[in-house]
Amino acid sequence: MKSLSEISAKAQALGTKVRIAVAVAEDANTIGAICRATTDGFVFPILIGSEARITQLLTSFNLQPDAYQIIDMPDADQATREAVRLVRTGDADVLMKGLVGTDKFLKEVLSKERGLLPPKAVMSYTCALELPKYHKLLLISDTAVLPTPDLDQKIAMVNYSVKMAHTLGIANPKVALISATEKVSPGMPNTMDYAQICKMAERGQIKGCTIDGPLDVFLACDPQAGAVKGVSTPINGDADILIFPNLETANAFYKGLMLFAEGELAGLIQGTTKPVVVMSRSESENSKYYCIALSCLMAEVQ
Repeated sequence: MKSLSEISAKAQALGTKVRIAVAVAEDANTIGAICRATTDGFVFPILIGSEARITQLLTSFNLQPDAYQIIDMPDADQATREAVRLVRTGDADVLMKGLVGTDKFLKEVLSKERGLLPPKAVMSYTCALELPKYHKLLLISDTAVLPTPDLDQKIAMVNYSVKMAHTLGIANPKVALISATEKVSPGMPNTMDYAQICKMAERGQIKGCTIDGPLDVFLACDPQAGAVKGVSTPINGDADILIFPNLETANAFYKGLMLFAEGELAGLIQGTTKPVVVMSRSESENSKYYCIALSCLMAEVQ
């Protein structure tokens, strides 16, 4: 895939409506994105929050509130708990954060009694970036959840990202394990993890992808870099997935691309029993729309 619009086109082609429970559906960008996805025919929304506020927003988009399922729960904690409950019990297929703080939202997702994370599962985050100067969508992880992933968490990040790539139609994604260098060194512990991950892939313990690392971003994404540096890698500057050593590097990388390179993204929480859409309250309607489309595709394979 070359663009995020292909994700929404694929969601429309499913021919089914995915039920999305939106916690505190009271901000314009979330409502706008949900209504757009509903109009495009791949979403059935369940809007939870202040009915008065939700009705006001729907009316502002020239929509008939009676056409939408609204659950009146003005209290944000109650609305979030209800949205998670609907997904956990199978009455909804996807959970989405609206006008509620991420900490409150994830607290319910992670609740041992009420949440959506199976015991001992790793929760992570993968996003797909559309970049004007890259020839296809680029998946990166982890930009939002794991501050300093250990080896097991890195393996989970790889597996989640590969699954997402398969869902997007990439049969054998190229996974680059990103570092500042292509050399394995005890002075850079993440490169030691990367070497172990590559050995696991050789032995068939990680499947469905071509993987190499450590690599810098040039070797991962620039076809000329291998010849210039004299480094041979099966990724060959054509990566589909970048795995970063920690949240700080991944977060700074994607935000820099969003700010300076006109990037657009669609991303999801990974590891939960059902897809979870977590976007900043200030994210654009466009980005939220693409996240919804991606969640619908992932809901079909979970």
